[in-house]
Formats: sequence, C-alpha cells, structure tokens
Amino acid sequence: MEKEILIVKNITEEGLGLLEELLDERGIGYHIVDLCQGQPFPSVESYGAIVVLGGPDSANDENEKMEKEIARIREAIAARIPYLGICLGLQTLVKAAGGRVVKSQIKEVGFIDPDGHPFMVELTEEGKRDPLFKELEHSFHVFHLHGETVEMTDNCMLLAVGKFCHNQIIRVGSNAYGIQCHFELTPEMFEIWINEDPDLLTLDKEGLRDHFETIKTKYTQVGRQLFLNFLRIAGL
Repeated sequence: MEKEILIVKNITEEGLGLLEELLDERGIGYHIVDLCQGQPFPSVESYGAIVVLGGPDSANDENEKMEKEIARIREAIAARIPYLGICLGLQTLVKAAGGRVVKSQIKEVGFIDPDGHPFMVELTEEGKRDPLFKELEHSFHVFHLHGETVEMTDNCMLLAVGKFCHNQIIRVGSNAYGIQCHFELTPEMFEIWINEDPDLLTLDKEGLRDHFETIKTKYTQVGRQLFLNFLRIAGL
C-alpha cells in the first residue's frame, strides 16, 4: 500500500490547486493539516512525501508553530523523504537546511515585475538536468507573492534564478525541493487570492485577470508537468 502525502497548510486559504487535481486523478492518498487552525505538524516518517504550502508567516518567526515546522522539515531532510515547498515552504526548507531567510530588496507580487515585464524564472545548468523539470522548457512565466528571499548554504543546489530575487528554485540533497514562485494556481484559487490577499488588493484586479487568462493554458501545462515530475521523483 502506498504511503500518503502529507500536505501542510500555513494559511487556510492557500490550497493545493493543480497538485490536488493530479493527486485525485491518479488516486494518490493525501492527508492535509492546517497549521493556521492549530492542527499539529505530525511526525513525518510514515509519509511518502511532504508538501508545505505558502502563507503570511516568516520562517524567522520565533513561535511554537514555526519552530515545530522547521524541526519537522529538518527531520524530513534527514530521513530523505521527498519534499516540495512552495513560497514559505521554500523558505522553511532553506532555514531547516541551515540557510537564512531575509527581506527581499524587491517585493515580488503578481505577474509583472517593477520594470513592467513579466516575472520569469530561468533554469540553471543544474536545473536543466534535474528530473523536476523533465519535459519542460528552460524558462517560465510565473506568479509571485512574497516579500522575503533565501540565502543558501553549501548543501543547497540552485536550480532556477530570477531577475530580482535571485534564488528562485532550490534542491536540498537529492529529493527536497523549494519553489519561491507559484505554479499551483487554478482559476478558482486565483479569484480567492486577488479578492482576499492584502498585497494583491493593491493591484489592478482586472489587469491580473487579463494576464492570467492570457497565460493560463501554458501556465497550467507547466504546473501539472512539474508536479507530475515531483510525484515521479517521490515514487508515487
């Protein structure tokens, strides 16, 4: 019997999106815990993989929730359990691996960068060889929603870079991945975010909708393939 995937929410509103669609299509079991609702981050050894989603917290928060979260992720790294962290889930991975989380010089929000161009990430040479990006191109239009970034240690491998926040996608060890940008959005999630997130509420809502509609087909293909590749890495 396959082990379940542990899905960890840092805020109730941030769901699995495209990843949940794939899990349901493939009949892969998963267990969701919502740390924002006070649910505990369980011991990791009984799970086949771990996914930690984004949220408004900082990996530098000095509270029981974040201390436990980073401790559990450190256990997952040590046990070599496949791990995927998105946004805050990247930052907690790097913190658990001994790196630093710092304020970004540029707060990346939405689809368009401060120069008026689409946010992009580019694979490094190591990223081009990594199985997480099998059957994918070497650059992607992405959606951002973060104000912090990471400083890596020697045990982190840089897989993709961005123009403003350089360290966009990293790997720790052989199977623990962190992604600063968001590949998981569905139209339903997107509507919730642009109507509720404080940073997105400062942007032109119709402009956001128009841009998402323009790239939605390609964005969805990339997100599904990336998550499928992670499931393959996890042996699921």
